[in-house]
Amino acid sequence: MKTILITGATSGFGAAAARKFASGGWRVIGTGRRADRLRALQDELGGSFLPLEIDMRDFAAVESLAQLAAPWHAVDLLLNNAGLAPPTNPLPDTDWGRIEDVIATNVTGLVALTRALLPRLIERKGQIINLSSVAATYPYKGGAVYAGTKAFVRQFSLDLRCDLAGTGVRVTSVEPGMAETEFTLVRTGGDKEASDKLYAGMNPMTAEDHADLFWWLANLPPRLNINAIELMPVSQSWAGFAIDREG
Repeated sequence: MKTILITGATSGFGAAAARKFASGGWRVIGTGRRADRLRALQDELGGSFLPLEIDMRDFAAVESLAQLAAPWHAVDLLLNNAGLAPPTNPLPDTDWGRIEDVIATNVTGLVALTRALLPRLIERKGQIINLSSVAATYPYKGGAVYAGTKAFVRQFSLDLRCDLAGTGVRVTSVEPGMAETEFTLVRTGGDKEASDKLYAGMNPMTAEDHADLFWWLANLPPRLNINAIELMPVSQSWAGFAIDREG
């Protein structure tokens, strides 16, 4: 039986992935900050799900995941899904504490966990899927910190592939566009009206779409590695250049 470790399993992509892999016969280790959500997921998925209340900003706790006891220690797939975004204010107007939380979660925590689990992943010839974003490639106003962290995740994934050459470990950067989850609610401090307005009438991607993608990546032949994959809903495309006109 294979085991997947999913960070940010309490909602969105992470929760959908937990359900998908559990239904496919995998053991699922799910981490998150909301204990009540983890307990609910455990009630739903039963003995195939191990809930771990861990904040990705707590580096000691993150590194402790490498000490998981059997039968959970043999991690075959690490899904680095947990992430935060500050409000889309210009950088001078963004609270420094929010910036620190985003970098600690999206960058430092991700790297710390990946590094801690590498010996087990190498032993199992496993796989790492890192959640980046189309924001890593296409800039937008108010996205400097979030997009910067996601550009880091993309480049980290590609360079990690170089470090792991010859080990059999696969690494993929997944770079989604607009998907309707709790992401915008968290980003805006719970502003449901803003979230509804953002996705209104545009048929966004879903968490289940991404769970299907993760499942497909996990079940490719071991000889194949998808280095990076970018996806958007059909209704999303690229904006034009902003122009500041004088006079």
